[in-house]
Amino acid sequence: MKYKNFPMVPRVVFGRGSFNQLNDILAPKRKNAKAPFIYLIDDVFKNNIWLISRIELSYDDRIIYISSAEEPKTSQVDELVEDIILSTKERPSGIIGIGGGTLLDLAKAVSIMLTNEGESHEYQGWDLVKNPAIYHVGIPTISGTGAEVSRTTVLTGPDKKLGINSDYTPFDQVVLDSELTKGVPKEQWFYTGMDCYIHCVESLEGTYLNEFSKSYGEKAFELCKSIFLEGALSDVESQEKLMMASWHGGMSIAYSQVGVAHAMSYGLAYVLGVKHGIGNCIVFDQLEEFYPEGVQMFKAMKSKYNIELPEGICRDLSDIELDTMINVSLGLEPLWENALGKGWKQKMTAKKLRELYKKM
Repeated sequence: MKYKNFPMVPRVVFGRGSFNQLNDILAPKRKNAKAPFIYLIDDVFKNNIWLISRIELSYDDRIIYISSAEEPKTSQVDELVEDIILSTKERPSGIIGIGGGTLLDLAKAVSIMLTNEGESHEYQGWDLVKNPAIYHVGIPTISGTGAEVSRTTVLTGPDKKLGINSDYTPFDQVVLDSELTKGVPKEQWFYTGMDCYIHCVESLEGTYLNEFSKSYGEKAFELCKSIFLEGALSDVESQEKLMMASWHGGMSIAYSQVGVAHAMSYGLAYVLGVKHGIGNCIVFDQLEEFYPEGVQMFKAMKSKYNIELPEGICRDLSDIELDTMINVSLGLEPLWENALGKGWKQKMTAKKLRELYKKM
């Protein structure tokens, strides 16, 4: 058997206030005065002096503010890459992503496409990237997605929602400063935290499970229970625990995979534009058949924080839209195989998937 030699994030700083060290971390990585650092930052921070004032811009360094209201698209990546190429004298010294999963995935994708020809949708899949990405740094401002540690950047393309999964995708440097996550709205905190929880359930109950994935998944699961079910934590404890749950949850699928909830939420996102965190929650709420204990605990967490999920979002979809949703979902074969085993096509038919979507 041939084992996959996965890369990990080689450098990580953890601690409240560690964002203050960013300029010192980047300085040795500057190639020259003509090779700028490009910051991709969630536009929610556009007028946030507390955060932005700590970024020291030199030479041709530039901040690009990006809305995270929609899931990242391949077309968006291509536009950013073209803009950066046309506006810089030399290839940038690095790309720094500051924000949630959307901004982190965009930073990873842009850093890849600055060294690889063609359009980003051509690289959606597994191990299609030929050249190493330029230096890229991830700084999460919300915890749960695992995007800061994963080897994928999930994008909605012209005909599918799928990650650029490659050895060149992981960040070269991550800064984990839980102070940056303060002020996240309760619903967003919950949805993104549940993304992490669902990573754990799908990994721990999947057919791909091994001791590597299990050790990370179990720790992340334990942290999620502590945060979302047992409570009694201070804000600082909750923020730091969720930051590490996100890290471990992301690592739990490095040698494993996610499952039914992620496969189905990709379909929701592609057709309806439903954001990843809430999409996972909407789907997972209906998956007791596949994850009975995990869904039961999820419902308890949902009740504890008085979270009400949207209902009937698929009610008025046309047959064509439902078929598209089903095809996008069923195209994610590794996810279904992890969830249901090698004979998954007999267990999850288009008809059954249609019935599940109609519950949502």
